[in-house]
Amino acid sequence: MDFGQLLTAMVTPFDEAGEIDYRATSNLIEHLINNGTDALVVAGTTGESPTLSADEKIELFTHVVKEVNGRIPVIAGTGSNDTRASIALTKEAEAVGVDGIMIVAPYYNRPSQAGLYEHFKVIAEATSLPVMMYNIPGRTAVNMEVDTIVKLSKIDNIVCIKESSGDLDAMAEIIERTADDFELYSGDDSFTLPVLAIGGKGIVSVSAHVVGNEMKSMINAFNSANMQEASALHRQLLPKFKAIFSAPSPTPLKAVLNVMGVTVGGVRLPLVPVTEEQLEQIIEIMQIKKYKAS
Repeated sequence: MDFGQLLTAMVTPFDEAGEIDYRATSNLIEHLINNGTDALVVAGTTGESPTLSADEKIELFTHVVKEVNGRIPVIAGTGSNDTRASIALTKEAEAVGVDGIMIVAPYYNRPSQAGLYEHFKVIAEATSLPVMMYNIPGRTAVNMEVDTIVKLSKIDNIVCIKESSGDLDAMAEIIERTADDFELYSGDDSFTLPVLAIGGKGIVSVSAHVVGNEMKSMINAFNSANMQEASALHRQLLPKFKAIFSAPSPTPLKAVLNVMGVTVGGVRLPLVPVTEEQLEQIIEIMQIKKYKAS
């Protein structure tokens, strides 16, 4: 399956009681589809996955699959630092009809490269779905080495990786050493254009919630070999990317979406909302207008 080039790591909307708001989730899905998103990644880091129970994740996957109704791929974040639990959740996600799964490198345990390989291997073997690996050493305290990624790419249904290591040299080596049908996505919005330039597929984005159409224009310009336009858009977007990550993610993003009238509620502890001062600074950089109900 082709997941596309602009994938959005979707926030999980909450109501005032801190429970998943499914009406707001439906509205958010429509907003994202209408603003350039090629595929949704559900219950990942941006979706506050550590605070969602397994039952909540299954209910969320079910709702998103139903709401999307085949229009774009739905990728379920089913990885954790417990291999057996990841397998169980992956099987549940497959049963409700998601199109792929994303497996994060195990956090906190700090496994060896051999342990990382076995973790991804046995999860992939437990499903017929395409698997996206997710390397984000800043959050997991373990980095997937290039050799490990290349070895895992040879497993039939491990089809891509979301790379958030910030190491462009390693990403280039992964692209060079893996088969042409194995794809690398940037996990950092600011690396979208650099990753495309070294042969990557695209981006699993946070900022696309707000600047999706602009990011899509940048990608399209690159695809059309209009590097001057792509580079200009990249430079214009960089301050906005930085603003979205100016506080622990996804707190700035959720605040901005609420200001825009795309209601997603707050964040669950241990995350806390941005301050009013922070929000005003973010709004100014993002150049967005506050939504006023008619």
